[in-house]
Parts: sequence; C-alpha cells; structure tokens
Amino acid sequence: IIVPAMNYPAFKAGKRTSSIDGGNMNRMFPGDPNGTITQIIADFFSRTLLPLADYVVDIHSGGKTLEFVPFACAHVLDDKEQQARCVAAMEAFNAPYSMMLLELDAAHMYDTAAENQGKVFVGTEIGGGGSADATSTKIAKRGILNVLMHAGILPGEPERHSSINVDSHDAGCFITCEHSGLLELRNDLGDEVQKGDLIAVIHDTERTGTAPVEYHAKVDGILVGRHYPCLIKPGDNLAVIALRGD
Repeated sequence: IIVPAMNYPAFKAGKRTSSIDGGNMNRMFPGDPNGTITQIIADFFSRTLLPLADYVVDIHSGGKTLEFVPFACAHVLDDKEQQARCVAAMEAFNAPYSMMLLELDAAHMYDTAAENQGKVFVGTEIGGGGSADATSTKIAKRGILNVLMHAGILPGEPERHSSINVDSHDAGCFITCEHSGLLELRNDLGDEVQKGDLIAVIHDTERTGTAPVEYHAKVDGILVGRHYPCLIKPGDNLAVIALRGD
C-alpha cells in the first residue's frame, strides 16, 4: 500500500496543516469518522489501512522549519519484542543514521496508532528545508526497497552501508528557542559537540546594537537537527543533539 501524501490538502498547500480544517494529521490519531476532514482521514488509516499492513514505513523530512541529517528511527516501546522487530526493520532501512527515539509526547501520532496495533513501524527524517535533493531521494528509495526485502515482500537482500547509531531519549537533546531574531549556527549537521559548547547565537533584528544571545549544548552528542531558515522565534526548535548509541 503506497500513500504519496497522507494529508493531501496540507500537501497541496505546502504546510503541515490542512488548508480545509487546519488539522495536523500527525496529531489527529486515531481519528473520528464523524469529525473534521483531517480526523476522517486519520480514522480511515486507523480502521482500514493499518489493519491491512504488517510493516509501516513513514517517510518524513523536517518540512520548511527544520533540517535533519538523514536518519531512520525506531521507538522505545513497552513491548520489547515488538521494539526488537522495529529495530531490525530500522537497521534494514539502513539510513546514514539510525536513531532510537523516545517521543516526548506520543499521543495522537500516526507512529503510536501503528505501534498500538502491533505493527513494525519505521520512521524517518530525511533532510528538510522544504525540499529534497538527489541524495535524500536515493536514501528514501533504497531504504524502502530494503525494508520490503527485509519483510520478505521483495526477493533479495537489503543493501547495507555503514550507519551511525544515535538516540534522543534525553530531554537535553532538544534545544528550544526563547528569543526572536536571526539564527547564526556555530556547527553544521553531523558535527560532534560537547556539553557546554556554543551551538548558536541569535541576533536581535530590532535592536542591532545589542549583544547576541548564546545557546549552548546540554549534552554530548551529534548535531542531527537544526532550525531552518535563519529567522527564528520563541518556541521554535533551534537544534537537536543526539547521543551516541551503541
């Protein structure tokens, strides 16, 4: 089952939210057959499509506000046997980075809906900035074919390359912006950072003579996500630093 765009109105508008009801599909599960259009679509996935599937691969990017290193992820689950199956599928996807992810707020997400039905779920974040390039497209295509081979749906063996294991179970992995202005990052995606390192400064665009505000790493790890583009405001995700995995 291939779904090019789960929330088609949002896809057409180039946004995370629907142009019809303002709904964010990834915060609408399990949905409501009598609700808004986004809730109805989520309900169709929950009650019709997901029960037909054994494996679920969700192809994401950082959208227009974030950019990530290309990674596949599996979630930390209470059911460790199910978690192991998800990890095996994530490893088969074989993105340049493989992340164990503990969601800070998993309620109403597509991931959670699939996992609650016992499915093998693989999430991804492949690039961002509202676009794609040849490399990210190749990673996504190869990863999907790899999972299909891993699941026995296609013949052959998954194509394997080296993948860096990371995880983001610590709340300190996420740096949230508290100021408005122009973001100047001091590290590139994929860079190793240490706790206390200067990650970014924000320049006030209204009072240009004031000193920039500094943001520092809260953990040791790898810079795997950054805000995009450079104008930023309070509440935005400024950076994500993943811990080195096993």
